[in-house]
Amino acid sequence: MNNKNSREALQKMSCKAIVNKSAECDDDNMSISSELLTKQTSGDEHPVETIAAIATARGCGGIGIIRVSGPYAFEIASKIVKIDLKPRFAHFTSFYDDSGDVIDHGIVISFPGPNSYTGEDVVEFQGHGGSIVLDCLLKSVVHLGARIARPGEFTERAFLNNRIDLAQAEAVADVINATSEQALKSAMSSLQGDFSTAINDLIKKLIALRVYVEAAIDFPEEEVDFLSEGQVGLQLQGLLDQLVIIQRKASTGRLLAEGINLVLAGEPNAGKSSILNQLSGQDSAIVTDIAGTTRDVIRESIQINGVPFHLIDTAGLRHTDDIVEKEGIRRTVNALDSAERVLLVVDSNKVDIENFDIKAILPEGVDSTIFENLPLTVVFNKIDLTKTSPLISKIDKDNYLINLSAKTGEGIDILRNHLFEVTGGNSNTEGSFTARRRHLDALEQAHLAIINAQTQLNKFNAGEFVAEELTIAQEALSTITGEFSRDDLLGEIFSSFCIGK
Repeated sequence: MNNKNSREALQKMSCKAIVNKSAECDDDNMSISSELLTKQTSGDEHPVETIAAIATARGCGGIGIIRVSGPYAFEIASKIVKIDLKPRFAHFTSFYDDSGDVIDHGIVISFPGPNSYTGEDVVEFQGHGGSIVLDCLLKSVVHLGARIARPGEFTERAFLNNRIDLAQAEAVADVINATSEQALKSAMSSLQGDFSTAINDLIKKLIALRVYVEAAIDFPEEEVDFLSEGQVGLQLQGLLDQLVIIQRKASTGRLLAEGINLVLAGEPNAGKSSILNQLSGQDSAIVTDIAGTTRDVIRESIQINGVPFHLIDTAGLRHTDDIVEKEGIRRTVNALDSAERVLLVVDSNKVDIENFDIKAILPEGVDSTIFENLPLTVVFNKIDLTKTSPLISKIDKDNYLINLSAKTGEGIDILRNHLFEVTGGNSNTEGSFTARRRHLDALEQAHLAIINAQTQLNKFNAGEFVAEELTIAQEALSTITGEFSRDDLLGEIFSSFCIGK
C-alpha cells in the first residue's frame, strides 16, 4: 500500500468512528450542533470533523488545556471567548458557556492551518486545571459542534496531513513516556526526523541501485558486464554497512525506550529475592530462610546509568508436589520466554565453583534446556559464607559468571556494571533513535533482503533476483515511515496514544 492509500484508508477509519463517538456525546447530554455537523461532513470524499479533547493530565493542576482542531475550530472559539482572534497571539479573556455564563478566565491561542500541529485550524484554551472547569469548557465546545477526539487523533491528523511521518508520530508517544534522560533524547531525535532522514536516505540509494540493475536487465546482451564490473557489489555492501549503523542506533534506542526484561531464576533459597532487593534498593520481595517463600512472579523496574531494567523474580525451580508451588514454577518457565537475559542464581555453598556445569547446579528434575538460547549470567551467591572474592568471568560469547553476596552487598556493583555493559548500555547513546519492535523487524527484513541480493549477484549473477530483493528491502524500510502500512497497523499505533495528543 503506498503512502497516499495508507492515509486515505486511515481517513476512512476515522470517519467511521465519527458516528460512534458522536452518539456517545449525545448519551452524555453533549448534543452536537446538527448544522455544523452537516456542513463539516457534506460534499467531501473524506469528511473532516472538528475534534476536541482535554490535552493535559486528568486531576487538579495549575493549568489545564483543551485543544480543538478542524474546519470549525475558529468559529467555535469565537463563540466561547466572544473576541476576534489574532493568529498565534495569546489573548487573556473569559470563557463563556452557551448560556452566556462565565466558565473560567484564561488564555486562548489560535493556529491557522496548515502551519499547526495537525495541519488544520487549531485552537487551544488554557485555563485553570480543575477537572470540573475543564469538563464544563469541553462540554461547551462540543455543544457548539465539535466531537470528542479519539486517542491519538490529533497526531493521527498530523500524519494524514503530511506534517509528520509514522516514525515521528510514534516518537511523540515515546517522548511522553520517556523514563530517563537518555530515552528522552533518543525519542526527541526521532521526533525531529533523524530516524526518518536516515531511512529515507537509505531508500533513495536502494531505488537508485535497483534502477541501475533493472537497466542491465533491459539490455540483456550487456547484463553480464553490468553486473560483473563490481559496481553493484560495492554498492550493495555500502547499503549493508549503512543499514547496520541504523540497526545499531535503533537497537540502542529501543533499549532506552522499552528496557530489558531480566529474569531471576534458580532453586529455592538461593537468594534471588535478596538480589532483587539489592538491585532495586528496597524490600520489594519477602526474604526468609524458608525455601519456596516466593510463590508468584514479582516485578520491579529499576534504572542502571539511565537504562531501564524490568526485574522479574520467580519461584524457585525444584521438584515439588505442592499445587501452589507447581503453579509458581510454571509461571517461572513462562517468564523465561520473555527474558532478554537470565540471572541464574546459585547457592555457592552447594556447588563447586571451579568446575561449573549448568546441569550440575540445577535441582533434580529441572530441565536445563529451558535456558538454551538465552543469554545467561550465572550468579554464585553467598560468597560471604564461602569466603570467596567477588569477581566476574566470561563463560562463552553470551554467558558470564559472577561471585557476589546479596547479604553483604559484595559484588553487587560488579553485577550492576555487568548488566549495563552486556545489554548495550556501554555503547554510545548519542545519535540513537527511539525504536519499536516493528522498526527492528523491518530493519532486519531489509538486512536479510540485501544479503540475499548479494548471494544472487555473487553466485548466480541473476539481475532479476537482485532487483527483486532490493524491492523487498525498500518496501520493508518504507513501513517504518508509513509509505507502506497496513490499515490495522495504523489503527493500532494511534489507539495506544493518550486522548488529547
